[in-house]
Amino acid sequence: MAKEVLTPQEEMLEAAQTQTENFFEKNSKMVVVAIVAIFVLAAVVFGYKKVIVEPRMTKAQEMLFEAQYRFEQDNADFALALNGDASAPGFAQVVEQYGNTPAGNLANMYAAACSLRLGDLAQAEKYIKNYSSVKGPAGEMINAMAIGIEGDIAVEQDNLSKAASLFEKAAAASDNQFTTPMYLRKASQAYRAMGDTAKADAHLKTIQDKYPSSLDSREATTFIGD
Repeated sequence: MAKEVLTPQEEMLEAAQTQTENFFEKNSKMVVVAIVAIFVLAAVVFGYKKVIVEPRMTKAQEMLFEAQYRFEQDNADFALALNGDASAPGFAQVVEQYGNTPAGNLANMYAAACSLRLGDLAQAEKYIKNYSSVKGPAGEMINAMAIGIEGDIAVEQDNLSKAASLFEKAAAASDNQFTTPMYLRKASQAYRAMGDTAKADAHLKTIQDKYPSSLDSREATTFIGD
């Protein structure tokens, strides 16, 4: 591994620590008073998190699970998953009530998918634009699927060039055996529909070479060269 160096953030914290130590030596009595005030403020912030933030996140997650259950059913009722009913909320309610939580953010993506399936492209676009990318490796696949939904919307709008570009972006967003070959296949289909068989076959060849065990590899073998 390369020699460990301090990041700018670490250098800033180290400098701040030195300044704090010097300040404490010169102003110890005042610092004691300030520390007491900080503990009071921390208690207030912690109480807000425990009493307000965490319960909201928990409730949002519970509502999301209920909508997801309906979304994932065989022959799913996408209108019900989106709008909910008297017995359970839908993704739209999660977004409306808890849009600033992680579950509310994810609900935007599901709501966009439901709206797309229901043929409401304007609403699908509205929801997917409100989705914010999730950081970290765990969020990469989710981000890929959100970009893929944008590509699906572009297909429905007959904007195949935009769709192909978005599917390529979705394929690159997360390298795995599920979404990557799926979006490479969709990009291939968009290029083929535009008459660009070279790019279409190139994506299918990538699926064959890099993702031979994926479900999309079978389709790649069938359609390459058509």
